[in-house]
Amino acid sequence: MEILCWLLIAAIFIVVELVSLGLTTIWFAGGAFIAAIVAALGANVIVQILCFIAFSLVLLFFTRPVAIKYLDSKTEKTNAEALVGQNAVVISEINNAESTGQAKVNGMEWTARARDDAIVIPKGESVRIVEIQGVKLIVETINKEASQNE
Repeated sequence: MEILCWLLIAAIFIVVELVSLGLTTIWFAGGAFIAAIVAALGANVIVQILCFIAFSLVLLFFTRPVAIKYLDSKTEKTNAEALVGQNAVVISEINNAESTGQAKVNGMEWTARARDDAIVIPKGESVRIVEIQGVKLIVETINKEASQNE
């Protein structure tokens, strides 16, 4: 009877995981399966519960970060995210104090702002995209001396 209870608990955790896709409850399903095995071996309820808790926590804390890292590495940057790190050309002076500035990257014109509010970036300068905030590129000047040494 205890084996069926643990298998039912495991099934519930699996269903919750399928609905949420948060990579959280699946580890408790694994703990429930271990508890079912321990129950099949004849251990008492206290040992089953301790095994469930211990194995669930071990799976959660040690395998979840690896699984998330592996799954996230398969995600490709799309659209605007792919622009971060690329270079752009300033087509209208970037001046944060006056809320002006545009840059062109991959043939597209974007509103642009400097990462550092104190810097004014003149038209024609090459900049590196460091962030995207809404529909604005956040850029920084490219250190010309460093790029000449590369």
